[in-house]
Amino acid sequence: MDTTLSNFGNVFAFLALGIVFVVGGYLTARMLRPHRPNPAKNSTYECGEEAVGSAWVKFNIRFYVVALIFIIFDVEVVFLFPWATVFKQLGVFALVDALVFAGILILGLAYAWVKGDLDWVRPTPNIPQMPQMPKLPTAISTSERG
Repeated sequence: MDTTLSNFGNVFAFLALGIVFVVGGYLTARMLRPHRPNPAKNSTYECGEEAVGSAWVKFNIRFYVVALIFIIFDVEVVFLFPWATVFKQLGVFALVDALVFAGILILGLAYAWVKGDLDWVRPTPNIPQMPQMPKLPTAISTSERG
């Protein structure tokens, strides 16, 4: 029972110390910084451009899809760096392991490519249509011949 309380006490102490550290940082910054607001400081500033119009502009979803695909493959390729540092020690096993990993990444890239996620502008689907056949004259039944 004593060890459980001491473990919870350690967690509580670290939590309290973290809160004190954050609040202390904010209070110290508030005491040290100058406070001289003016309209130029309070205006919206983005990349050297004056903010014009509403912030609720609709962005093309392609920006997000391409960014997510880039992040996925960029993060996965980072896993090859530790492999490269121990390649000589592991030998053929490391090579096969890296080739399987790269193969999975290539399959994922091929899937994204075939699905059309890498195309900036998706083409409109071309659905083939059956051409209209001319109507053939129907046979006249014996009752219509008279």
